[in-house]
Amino acid sequence: MAAKPAEKLVVEVVAAHNLMPKDGQGSSSPFVEVEFEHQKRRTRPRPRDLNPVWNERLVFPVADPDDLPYRAIDVAVYNDRASPGGHGRNFLGKVRVPAAGVPAPGEEAVPQLFTLEKRSLFSHIRGEITLKIYRVSSGDAVAKANKPEKPAKAVVPGPEVVAAPTVTAPPKKQQRPQPQHQHPHPVVAVQPPPLPPQPEPPMDMVPQPAPMAMKPVMHADPSYPVPPIFSSGGPAMDFSLKETRPRLGGGAAADKASATYDLVEQVEYLYVRVVRARGVPMVGDAVAEVKLGNYRGLTPAVPSLSWDQVFAFSKETIQSSFVEVYVRARGSDEHVGRVWFDLAEVPRRAPPDSTLAPQWYSMEDRKGQRGAAEVMLAVWFGTQADEAFAEAWHSKAAGVHGNGPLGSIKSKVYVAPKLWYLRVSVIEGQDLFPADKGPLAIGRFPELFVRAQVGNQIMRTRPAPVVSTRGPSSPFWNEDLMFVVAEPFEEFLVLSVEDRVSPGRDDLLGRLAVPVSAIERRWDWKPVVSRWFGLDRGTGGGGSVAGSNVHRFGSRRVHLRLSLDGGYHVLDEATAYSSDLQPTARQLWKPNVGVLELGVLGATGLLPMKARDGRGATTDAYCVAKYGQKWIRTRTIVDSMCPRWNEQYTWEVFDPCTVITVGVFDNCHVDKPASGNTTMAVRDNCIGKVRIRLSTLETDRVYTHAYPLLMLHPSGVKKMGELHLAVRFGCGNAGNMFHAYVRPLLPKMHYAEPLLVRQVETLRFQATSVVAARLGRAEPPLGKEVVEYMLDHRSHLWSMRRSKANFFRLVNVLSAPIAIGRWFELVRSWQRPVHSCLAVFTFLVFVTMPELILPTAFLAMAFTGLWRYRARPRHPPHMEMRLSHADGATADELDEEFDTFPSSRGDVVRFRYDRLRSVAGRVQTVVGDIATQGERMQAVLSWRDPRATLLFSIGCVVAAVIAYCVPMKVMIGLWGLYAMRPPRFRSRMPSPLMSFFRRLPSRADILL
Repeated sequence: MAAKPAEKLVVEVVAAHNLMPKDGQGSSSPFVEVEFEHQKRRTRPRPRDLNPVWNERLVFPVADPDDLPYRAIDVAVYNDRASPGGHGRNFLGKVRVPAAGVPAPGEEAVPQLFTLEKRSLFSHIRGEITLKIYRVSSGDAVAKANKPEKPAKAVVPGPEVVAAPTVTAPPKKQQRPQPQHQHPHPVVAVQPPPLPPQPEPPMDMVPQPAPMAMKPVMHADPSYPVPPIFSSGGPAMDFSLKETRPRLGGGAAADKASATYDLVEQVEYLYVRVVRARGVPMVGDAVAEVKLGNYRGLTPAVPSLSWDQVFAFSKETIQSSFVEVYVRARGSDEHVGRVWFDLAEVPRRAPPDSTLAPQWYSMEDRKGQRGAAEVMLAVWFGTQADEAFAEAWHSKAAGVHGNGPLGSIKSKVYVAPKLWYLRVSVIEGQDLFPADKGPLAIGRFPELFVRAQVGNQIMRTRPAPVVSTRGPSSPFWNEDLMFVVAEPFEEFLVLSVEDRVSPGRDDLLGRLAVPVSAIERRWDWKPVVSRWFGLDRGTGGGGSVAGSNVHRFGSRRVHLRLSLDGGYHVLDEATAYSSDLQPTARQLWKPNVGVLELGVLGATGLLPMKARDGRGATTDAYCVAKYGQKWIRTRTIVDSMCPRWNEQYTWEVFDPCTVITVGVFDNCHVDKPASGNTTMAVRDNCIGKVRIRLSTLETDRVYTHAYPLLMLHPSGVKKMGELHLAVRFGCGNAGNMFHAYVRPLLPKMHYAEPLLVRQVETLRFQATSVVAARLGRAEPPLGKEVVEYMLDHRSHLWSMRRSKANFFRLVNVLSAPIAIGRWFELVRSWQRPVHSCLAVFTFLVFVTMPELILPTAFLAMAFTGLWRYRARPRHPPHMEMRLSHADGATADELDEEFDTFPSSRGDVVRFRYDRLRSVAGRVQTVVGDIATQGERMQAVLSWRDPRATLLFSIGCVVAAVIAYCVPMKVMIGLWGLYAMRPPRFRSRMPSPLMSFFRRLPSRADILL
């Protein structure tokens, strides 16, 4: 095997602009030092020049080009104090460039402008630097590139390290992919103070800048043009899925204690838990302060000297060798006690070790003397697997103040309320006439209807029809009203019987209020016992006929059948990408089939979502994942375009044919004033979301990918960044797993008493509102906009773009029959005589031996599935822009899609337009359902769901054997008798084949 040609990395330092003066005379003598894979090179210093121009090339050998996308280039600018007669150097700024976007040999390289970043919180840095980075092959080009480097080595002082020994990586057995890190157009972005220089963290995934890496900055000054960004000859924006290789669980040397966090990178933290103090000579509220270098954390002020607060300092942000804890009065700068710890002596803790017990420590006063003041605290090193991680104060959120904003940045796990369908069957009424009017006094036939309300949900029956056998005071409705309620049941069911006197005027005849908690529950389709309820003329509640008015002649009452149906699954998502299909009643749940583990690693290349005073555009990103009733929310990473969460979560899986949804949002509560002013509603910004179907994942395999975050805006589709996830689907029982494929997709109640299509959409909207209201009452609340975006509540509305996507999905499904028809026409045309002769011969064989038709067809499908096994999908599906027709949508179509319902585009055509949109939305849904059925037929042999394809292939082999052994006439006779059997011998449940077909994956879950 031929060896790969050696490559070298060339960093051409072009110039710098507007540097900070550091020589005490209003100027600086800057030089640039570049480090790559433990190799250092530096340029010549430019004496007394704040806008230096170098145009020098620094060349680095590349040990392994396959590892280049997982490396970074560190560039630092210093002031050379040796020039004016001093010694040493001053820091002028730094920048870290990922090596992923470096052009390959032969590709065109262009200069890149970077804003210099700070090294510590109080560094005074300004300016920009222009670099030109590219790769070349060894040879004449490298020798030419090395020429300007020799003078730079000649002026390097003795103590400087020119080049460290080259680290040679072992040969790779499998070539790693080289994803291209594409940037959008330059944006106005000013990053927060950076972290101190630390060893490179083990982030061997798709190359990304460090958490404080700078983005290209666009300046308004036309005299200093901005060079273009890196270009690799590809498209301006990459929407593809990329496979990553992060060091999960700390790499191969990870210990067993971190096994529960083996899908994320281990990040070390210094934890300081301040419990309480005693013997402190002060009056009033006291606070405890934890200080580590430039980071300072404060506890809330309490008079009891009891705080029990945990502070977490990331190891990357540690700037000192010791940590200090102070106790002082609120508002005072003088402390009354101090204790400090050497970080070299701090113990390490890893689960499943028990929590470190806090101890009493004697504190020093301002004079350094120890007295009676003591503080109880504990200090230890741990990881994000520590129990104190979720509720701790984090050093990276040091700029967030106030209880509200601080609470909104913590990671939380939410449990959605258990939803029930409330069925109100309004049967009939009795004596429903006003007391002062008889039937003749009214002079018309009354239009009586029943209005029902539960919380914010209001429904009404149709006016009672005229029945010759019933009088006007005894209306008959026999109509079902469905509501969505959540545990615990706090609402009342309020029913009122009203008479439509004239348009816009309804007279109240009686009212009834029933607590939802008192309504009978049922688990199957057996109806509950109906009851008569008395009505009250006032606004108070009523009761059953067993009350005080049961013996009164002519008392108003209504006949109802009330039940809480626990046999249904309350749909809050579309069935095409639902995350839960279990019925409400836990007694009807099946055993779980496996465990889903999700590691939220981080994100790269996020676009700035808001402007912050003094710091430019920024993003405060957090993740939300939803599967079943469990919602998770990661902590918010403040002021970072490349956040790294490294949090892991687990769900029980009861059905493999479900979808997990992961969304990324920008936290807009960070800048909320601490005064608690809630007059202005704060809504978090949506960045993008990802859906992953569990049935497309292989069992016990870890999938690590970078998913593109696509967001549809009125101006078009835009890539907001990339989300890095690690997913693993573990199967506990293979038998239960395969048996789930032949079970009905939904609980039995959906087939015994099916809901109407319009009812399903209405109830889904109500369920979304109930879940959003309940999760909005949590602390910190999960915003309504977040819940609605995760549940995709606008998917049923009309959209020209969605209609086009569904239409072309249907065309793709029909392409196979069309291709067969074209092939038949080609055979008939005899343009290819050999093919036509073979087709005629095959036809004659099947005519003479018809018993071979079915075995041949089944074996052909089985072998087709086996042949396609080699080309099976290796990666989970992701949001496809072209399939969604997001790239070709016009501005008018997008404006129509983002319009509210009802429309806000005018009063003249609103009614007709909304009616058209409503009908078109149903047509769009039907077209999508047809396309879904066809895509499921295509997915049978595509290995997108490996277990389903395996089951179908085995079934085809068995069917082929049966079809060969059993005569054709017997099979057709048995099939006819089975199809025409009496209804008494039929089941209302779908057949196993139909249940298997409905569980097959479609492409509906990857539509935007």
